[in-house]
Amino acid sequence: MAGFQGFPEDAVKFFRGLRKNNTREWFQPRKEIFDTHIRAVMEDLVGHVNHELGKFAPLHIAEPKRAIYRIYRDTRFSTDKTPYKTHIAANFPRQGMEKHAAAGYYFSVSDEEIEVAGGVYMPQPDGLLAIRNHIVDHHERFNKIVKHKKVVEVLGPLYGASLSRVPKGFDPNHKAADFIRMKQWMFYKTMDGAAMMRTPGLLKEVVGRFKLVAPLIDFLNEPLAKAAKKASAAEMLY
Repeated sequence: MAGFQGFPEDAVKFFRGLRKNNTREWFQPRKEIFDTHIRAVMEDLVGHVNHELGKFAPLHIAEPKRAIYRIYRDTRFSTDKTPYKTHIAANFPRQGMEKHAAAGYYFSVSDEEIEVAGGVYMPQPDGLLAIRNHIVDHHERFNKIVKHKKVVEVLGPLYGASLSRVPKGFDPNHKAADFIRMKQWMFYKTMDGAAMMRTPGLLKEVVGRFKLVAPLIDFLNEPLAKAAKKASAAEMLY
């Protein structure tokens, strides 16, 4: 497999133009540019990321066409009615689990910034409870994962929305109280886009951060995988 070479200059120009002219009238005559110089290159990049995920997170390998988000925005419930996203992104959920309810890997590319993230973004109520209980039961291991020196140096502190109080049923004085209050558990990092997206080094930067966040993702998915296995076994009984 030939190495990833980065996005071409035409991709940078396309994103800059799209931000200034986010309309269907501007996009449609240039859709071939998007398909050729952005979408196709992103599929190639996702293929290379998958190759590396096979070494440390094989359950997160995702078919490129399914991993990549659509460029079209859902404007139904937004005051911003611009029709297109000004970046391209891909998500690598755990196989057999819901896309955003379980922990997974994510990155996006634009001329402004590269975003790399990992964790759980929208856990369902039962998953939220399972993760909190898992943190309580294994809080020392969780604390070591999220406060690992290199992880914090490269990715920053653990990120995610939190409740104002520890939820009912949990000890407000527990050592992991601050983590139990959280509704999301993620690491999130941005990098300069214009310089990075055009270089082969983009692959290394994304994969390197994925490796750092892998212990968190594995930890968060442990209780969710157990719950999914029990549910599947119960379905087989009926």
